Amino acid sequence: MTTTTTFDLANIDLGDIELFRHGFPHEVFTALREQAPVWRHPETPGTRGIGAPPFWVVSTQADIEAVSRDHAHFRSFEGPMVQGWDPMAQGHMLITMDPPDHTRLRRLVNSGFTPRMTAKLEEQARSWAATIVENAVEKGECNFVREVAYQLPMHMIADIVGIPASDRAALFTVVQDSIDALNPDRGLSKEEQAVRSQTKVGELFAYAHELAEEKRRSPADDVWTKLTTAEVAQPDGSTTRLDEFELDLFFMVLTIAGSETTRDAISSGLIALLHNPDQLELLRSDPALMEGAIDEIVRWASPVTYFRRTAVEDIVLHDQEVSAGDPVCLFYPSGNRDADVFDDPFTFDIRRSPNPHVGFGGHGVHYCLGANLARREIKVMFEELLARVGEIELLGEPVHNVIGLQSMIMSSLSEVPVRLTPR
Repeated sequence: MTTTTTFDLANIDLGDIELFRHGFPHEVFTALREQAPVWRHPETPGTRGIGAPPFWVVSTQADIEAVSRDHAHFRSFEGPMVQGWDPMAQGHMLITMDPPDHTRLRRLVNSGFTPRMTAKLEEQARSWAATIVENAVEKGECNFVREVAYQLPMHMIADIVGIPASDRAALFTVVQDSIDALNPDRGLSKEEQAVRSQTKVGELFAYAHELAEEKRRSPADDVWTKLTTAEVAQPDGSTTRLDEFELDLFFMVLTIAGSETTRDAISSGLIALLHNPDQLELLRSDPALMEGAIDEIVRWASPVTYFRRTAVEDIVLHDQEVSAGDPVCLFYPSGNRDADVFDDPFTFDIRRSPNPHVGFGGHGVHYCLGANLARREIKVMFEELLARVGEIELLGEPVHNVIGLQSMIMSSLSEVPVRLTPR
């Protein structure tokens, strides 16, 4: 492809949170795709500040998919962030596991999502979406992120886990505090960030442990009951089940990553529709376009910024010599604007077909476990929103919560002020 973007790669510092202040810096990654599709990010002031080593930036969709599918050469053990995760979590979570351990855990988790449970979740999602939209419409003006988009995935996760309604407000606060602890704008030192984050994660673990004990004492018709008791057969004929630490870690992933990603997809989707009123009118006039709209919203939002893999051995990737042990980071929003894959990649088009985005990961064994749930939540939220709201007015500039490379969700929407007028 002919290079059309001029950018001095020596000036790139992906550790600088200001680069992500208004969302993903697509102009930087357009230059990377054109000039250096697999680029070794050197030590910079931004990466030095968080203790991140030099790492490889993978920016094209083809290379993202190639690394994602090749777990034999690019492992997940060290965790999804460039600086690596706490060794206690390495190899004990789906996102820090590789086959065969990953296969074992994924089968156990999947055992909780029976056809009956999936159908039940569809009904619950619709009910929650209707209630959430009605409450927001009654209020008139609101922060769409907190009062609409955030509410649905959190209540759905609470339903899945079987969290009592009386516990939810306090638990949701702990989840949000655990995310905010790493936000540099809060003015905390690195040591204070670590202490606060660990404290909040510890509170989540304690709650998960107590909830698991309660489900064993009093089983209910929810996924957490099944996960605390589920056993699956191994290839050698033995059976296995989730241990306490695996349950605690899975609870953390569900409540933090599972809620934040869908929240940002819904919020970003709304902004995209408001900035493209022709697309909003198309969706209003032809509800059959909703399935395609979901894929375009996920492509456009790409709520997970990046995942790290680690090279198992020396290997050549897109003509670059990657050494064993090197962090290799896959930047999904970049893959989702790849002009070699998408016509007019910077145009929001709900009729886009095909739409082979990597918004749920680049395929392979780590394809997002919650992809179907996220799609369902996005679908029912926009269906209920369009059915109940006549005019949606953006009242101010959106604000981003920027954490940077310390999170696989480097920048997410925190404020989208809107006025909702009922139909």
